[in-house]
Amino acid sequence: MFASSDSAFCTQEETNSNQKLNMSRSEKGNGEEWSTGCGDMEAEGKVADTGQGQEKLDILYSVHERPPVVLLIILALQQFLTMFGATFSFPILMARFLCMEGDTVGISQLISTVIFVAGLSTIIQTTVGVRLPIIQSVSYGFVTPFIVLLSLPEWKCQGCVEEAVSRNETNITCGSDEHVEMWQARLRELQGALLVSSVFQVVVGFTGLVGVLLNFIGPLTIAPTIAMIGLSLFDVAAEKSQGQWWISITTLALVAIFSQYMRDVSIPFCEYRQGSGWARSSLRLFALFPVLLAIGVAWLLCYILTAADVFPSTSEEWGYLARTDVQSDVISKAPWFRFPYPGQWGMPTVSAAGVLGSLAAIIASIVESVGDYYACARLSGAPPPPGSAVSRGIGVEGLTCLLAGAWGSGGGTTSYSENIGAIGITKVGSLAVIQASGVLMIIMGCVGKFSAIFVTIPEPIIGGLFLAMFGMVTAVGISNLQYVDLNSSRNLFILGVSLFLGLSLPKWLSSPANANVIDTGSSGVDNIFTVLCSTSMFVAGVVAFFLDNTIPGTREERGLSKWRQAEQPSGEEGGKLRVYDLPWIQPRLNRLRVTKRLPFCPGFINFSSRRRASKNERRGREGKSTPSGMSSPLDFENMTLQG
Repeated sequence: MFASSDSAFCTQEETNSNQKLNMSRSEKGNGEEWSTGCGDMEAEGKVADTGQGQEKLDILYSVHERPPVVLLIILALQQFLTMFGATFSFPILMARFLCMEGDTVGISQLISTVIFVAGLSTIIQTTVGVRLPIIQSVSYGFVTPFIVLLSLPEWKCQGCVEEAVSRNETNITCGSDEHVEMWQARLRELQGALLVSSVFQVVVGFTGLVGVLLNFIGPLTIAPTIAMIGLSLFDVAAEKSQGQWWISITTLALVAIFSQYMRDVSIPFCEYRQGSGWARSSLRLFALFPVLLAIGVAWLLCYILTAADVFPSTSEEWGYLARTDVQSDVISKAPWFRFPYPGQWGMPTVSAAGVLGSLAAIIASIVESVGDYYACARLSGAPPPPGSAVSRGIGVEGLTCLLAGAWGSGGGTTSYSENIGAIGITKVGSLAVIQASGVLMIIMGCVGKFSAIFVTIPEPIIGGLFLAMFGMVTAVGISNLQYVDLNSSRNLFILGVSLFLGLSLPKWLSSPANANVIDTGSSGVDNIFTVLCSTSMFVAGVVAFFLDNTIPGTREERGLSKWRQAEQPSGEEGGKLRVYDLPWIQPRLNRLRVTKRLPFCPGFINFSSRRRASKNERRGREGKSTPSGMSSPLDFENMTLQG
């Protein structure tokens, strides 16, 4: 999320004379010569033609290449650490709204479940999905609709107290069976919403409807929708930070220092290369792990200040939540090993309000993932994904959301942009690295004490992390406006109205005085409208979608032309498209004619292409020439593959 686009690895050996360590190898069977090496921006590496214009990228390991075992494990750990900051923060963010505060063991179990599902989803996506090196993990797009759902009167939390504290009739003991059932009931409600709403994503993906959907959704719709994910959570970040604002600001400053000011600072280390032995290299550590380093330094600072009794020892005083011993007992309470399993929280429940609310997050996730696929293909040296791969990726992402609902992770899965940025930094786009990272996530998701460690992070540190993360989410949404003509009053009107209404309407409905303002006579319908109209990203997205598709404007003005400028692969790149073939069964699929009519199968030919082929066949029978670019009337191989 905070990564730089520059290379993280560079050699420092004999930099003054610009000598580089190079290693060449011959690929048997095709006679291609590859040159790999580390160095500055001009270092020689595997030059990969991405198929997107004339751009060339230095790739150390392309999609279907596998690094040596030791390096594979190190790179997999790096990808795991890159996604871990955002992944473990999600359950901590949702704990308050799930009424889990006080049950530290329960929070650690939810963290383990999220990590486990992320690993399982990553392996499935990289094996039978889009087949690109993309990490899958929990999506923050589900936070706002789920918070709104859990804010309904029937899900109001009942306070809990520690056993040592005398409690009254309105409180329950934290961690007791009654408390556990309280937060598990809320998780079951989120499970049901995910299980039903993710079916929409499965259908959109595997039927190829994602292409139709994207015809009506452009940058002016996506920008306010994603921006609202971050803007609507400012109060959550402030609430986590208020326990000790100085620690939160310190954490935020550390993230800024590591990710921005020190991103080009290289740490020297030794590297072994086959054929050339040991060499001195360097690693841009701060560009790779700014979030984890910031958490580590701030955590260490809090530990020192706690040991020195700088922070107060009573919970009533300001600054107590910055102590590192507030929830330290969770490590001893958590089991060493716990295997997450489907239905671990009980039978899911379904409500129309929850399903419709999460649909907004599903649609935003679809559009974001499509953009991630093209970005990942470009950075990993693969050709642009054909429509069949995009459709299959979205469909599989829907299936992984189903798994998230079955396991009860509290949110659906999506592609992680920060890990795609890590590929651009390390120049390692190997699919095997991401799959190994998925295996590592599954293993760590079963180690209970590993997740328990992160429950002990002081709240002000989490607050500072949220300030940085939610700010970046907002900025990512706004960055979609780079394709739009911002000199157009039409576009400025759409953007301003959607953003302002997306903030104003939910704020108005959240007021206690307006708690019963929506009254249709049916409590179920009331809940549906309350959830939808209180979800900032839904309100902003619907308003922007309606205005953008009804107010007259050219495609250039709306930003649609630039937004979809990524080229489709040409016929000369047919061989390169094999990276998107399904493993093991692709030769058999190629022998089946029906696969050319299935939108998610490699080699899919859409209706318009088949119609053009039939027209060309008739022209051939009439003795007329075949259009240029096709060697025969039925030459499907040289057609553009589209979803």
